[in-house]
Amino acid sequence: MGMEDKIFNVMVPIEKKIKIKNGKRRVVEEKIYPGYVLVEMIVTDDSWYVVRNTPRVTGFIGAGTTPTPLSPEEMEVLLNRIGEEEPKFKIDVLIGDPVKITDGPFKDFDGKVSEVDQERGKIKVLMNVFGRDTPVELDSLQIKKL
Repeated sequence: MGMEDKIFNVMVPIEKKIKIKNGKRRVVEEKIYPGYVLVEMIVTDDSWYVVRNTPRVTGFIGAGTTPTPLSPEEMEVLLNRIGEEEPKFKIDVLIGDPVKITDGPFKDFDGKVSEVDQERGKIKVLMNVFGRDTPVELDSLQIKKL
């Protein structure tokens, strides 16, 4: 629409996450802010009219009739999340923490964390099976902290 000098960049922020589907670990792309599109632009009457009247645009973040811009710090954090090539494991349990197993053959069992492997995303959990503590190696996505 001839707005290249005022509208510079349109972005849908997406990050890679690790999910377990059908018992296998997969890397999937997920939208960081579902339903939102970020637009880098100079706000003038003409550019604002083009964005406002784009099909399926229903509203904007901000008070009143003008959008609120993101701060440079917020954009830097967002661009760092998008720029990660390999997703990292987010393990928020420590050795000795009680956990509940949420997936796999030992679903709904309780146990205690005995080892944490941050690099592989694996956790060893001691479960009480037939009166003995039995170590079981699980994926970090298969447990929930109690």
